[in-house]
Amino acid sequence: MENEGRFIKRPDVKGEWKEALLNTNGQPGKTIKEKIKKIMSFEFKNTNITDVILIKPKIFKDERGFFIETYKYSEFSSYGIKEQFVQDNHSRSSKGVLRGLHYQKNPAAQGKLVRCTEGEIFDVAVDIRKSSPSYGKWAGAILSEENREMLYIPPGFAHGFLVLSDFAEVLYKTTEEYSPENDRGIFWNDPSIAIKWSTDNPVVSEKDKILPLLEEADNNFV
Repeated sequence: MENEGRFIKRPDVKGEWKEALLNTNGQPGKTIKEKIKKIMSFEFKNTNITDVILIKPKIFKDERGFFIETYKYSEFSSYGIKEQFVQDNHSRSSKGVLRGLHYQKNPAAQGKLVRCTEGEIFDVAVDIRKSSPSYGKWAGAILSEENREMLYIPPGFAHGFLVLSDFAEVLYKTTEEYSPENDRGIFWNDPSIAIKWSTDNPVVSEKDKILPLLEEADNNFV
């Protein structure tokens, strides 16, 4: 095992000095960053919209099955996701169902951590912060029971997903509790957003069919 009691400085391939661990034989071991990456339970990756983050958990498999951690505050906060989650939601939907685009306006704006535990979905976040350089743009990812990936969507975004498999179960955490008086939405096929859904005829609720376009939405995000 490595002796982790003492750190030294060593140059990297670019000649920059990095903090490193000493091995038991006194030779430089892994850098601190390499060591942390090895023990972390998640990989974080920014999407085309920097604030929307794709998260891949480390999966531990053996003959019994598998084990994963789905959230750990210390690791999420180290990547800048410092919000506290206060409510968990769980939905089951059939193929072709599209839920969204939903958001809560201030003062009950929600950040979300979304994952799919059964089946497969196309999960989408739309930036509706009016002063954002990515206002009106979207980021999307395939979430499934196979890849176990999650999507973090911060407050100030509308959220929706399309079910690609026969059925899908979706679990997501929110940073604010459900607030009916602040519940709002945007029409799923707003041409100004132009999300690349894989269908032109999804199964949509009566409520979602009459949602306004982005430019007409009740949106108090600046």
